[in-house]
Amino acid sequence: MLTKEDGKEFLENLLGMVKWIVFAGITGTIVGLVGVVFGTCMTAATQYRGDHDWVIFLLPLGGVLIIGLYHLFRVEKPRGTNLVLAAIHAEEEIPIYMAPLIFVATVVTHFVGGSAGREGAALQLGGSIGNQLGKWFRFDDRDKRVVVMCGMSAAFSALFGTPLAAAIFPMEVVSVGIMHYAALVPCVFASIVASRIALAFGMHGEAFPVMNVPEFSAGNLAWILLLAVLCAVISILFCLMLHEAGSLAQKLFSNPYLRAAAGGAVILAVTLVLGTRDYMGAGIPVIERAMEGDVQPEAFFLKMILTAITLGCGFKGGEIVPSFFVGATFGALFGQLTGMPMALCAACGMASVFCGVTNCPISTLFISFEMFGFEGMLYYAVAVSISYMASGYYGLYHDQKIMYSKVKTEYINRRTK
Repeated sequence: MLTKEDGKEFLENLLGMVKWIVFAGITGTIVGLVGVVFGTCMTAATQYRGDHDWVIFLLPLGGVLIIGLYHLFRVEKPRGTNLVLAAIHAEEEIPIYMAPLIFVATVVTHFVGGSAGREGAALQLGGSIGNQLGKWFRFDDRDKRVVVMCGMSAAFSALFGTPLAAAIFPMEVVSVGIMHYAALVPCVFASIVASRIALAFGMHGEAFPVMNVPEFSAGNLAWILLLAVLCAVISILFCLMLHEAGSLAQKLFSNPYLRAAAGGAVILAVTLVLGTRDYMGAGIPVIERAMEGDVQPEAFFLKMILTAITLGCGFKGGEIVPSFFVGATFGALFGQLTGMPMALCAACGMASVFCGVTNCPISTLFISFEMFGFEGMLYYAVAVSISYMASGYYGLYHDQKIMYSKVKTEYINRRTK
């Protein structure tokens, strides 16, 4: 029998829902519009670099400019997405100037040809804006954490075009094993609003539909299992390279300006020696070719090295699309060597490496369905689950917490390696 307390609780939940839907709409609109501007600038920068080869010779200067920008705002040790995760854990505050900083720095990185993505920058951009909106609306500390996740969802959705995955990813990436379901409504609505705004301005998400999927047989399953395990190993290696590159660069060049200039010079030299621009920027064209069966054996490893150098020496950008690049090219190579369909292997490789570096299996499944379609969903589910367990406790973000063991129901509450 319903009591007065039940009715009061229902009313409070209803009012809370309305509050979050309204705020999510505001956040999705603001962050979506900023995302459109950011995406447009990124596209323009990439296009200009593609049309004018001389721009890549500005790589050392671009690195110095980025370091100068961060020093201007007295950010001596930028923490990137880790700062956003720390804010959600209520351990640190995100200053509003981080939004324009990461915006400009990422555009500069792509303009001169650094090997990086943009979605990681979008998480920082959205989290910073969301945090500021929470201040303006005078939310308490707990609600402010939800607001940060809300902004992350909106930015990710606007730039990547996967609203379902964007809604879940911020809730999952913070504390693996414990989902912040209080953020579900605001993240879903902010993600949807931002994606609609992006579509209205002509920004379409990346999609690589996989149509010719083989029968789900024991033999095919065995190949995908092996691919997922290998991708888990690659994800561990990629995380280690990204983490150690910065430390090594600091040992070699204690001066941050010299470090950035040297990193830019190395990327430029490698690019000129290779005679290809495939490893500059995010590398979406290479992913598209891999899905079509065109892949170079060394592509996945070269992308790992150049992305580690780019981010380790002070350039800014994301690690998410580079992880897709690595997974797609390795997966396509695996398909080429085993005779499995290369598009399916590339898709499973992308999903496996992304899950391995982010420790977010649910978000990865949503991304797989939104990017590749549902034809190969059983293969994606197997690849993602195996990679999640086999990749251990490594991750892109040191401030990410693994709350429960990956192999048994044990509370561990540890940060990623």
